[in-house]
Amino acid sequence: MFDFQKLTVYHRSKDFRKSIRSLIFENKFDRTTRDQLSRASMSIALNIAEGSSRFTLKDRKHFMVISRGSVFECLAILELLKESQEIT
Repeated sequence: MFDFQKLTVYHRSKDFRKSIRSLIFENKFDRTTRDQLSRASMSIALNIAEGSSRFTLKDRKHFMVISRGSVFECLAILELLKESQEIT
């Protein structure tokens, strides 16, 4: 088992990704929105995994910051979808 597989945040990011995939398949978003939301949600877990492989704390932090940015990107997309009444 790799270090990132032991992290609670990694498992939560995978659960979040599953929820986003369900949301995407249950709704008829335009291609751009679908793609952006899908990529951003996947990026969270991928950057956690990649960051955990780095040797220096500075490098690990950098990937966690990128992952956090992807969380905020997903949040912004979801807020825009809610405001446009594409989701409730």
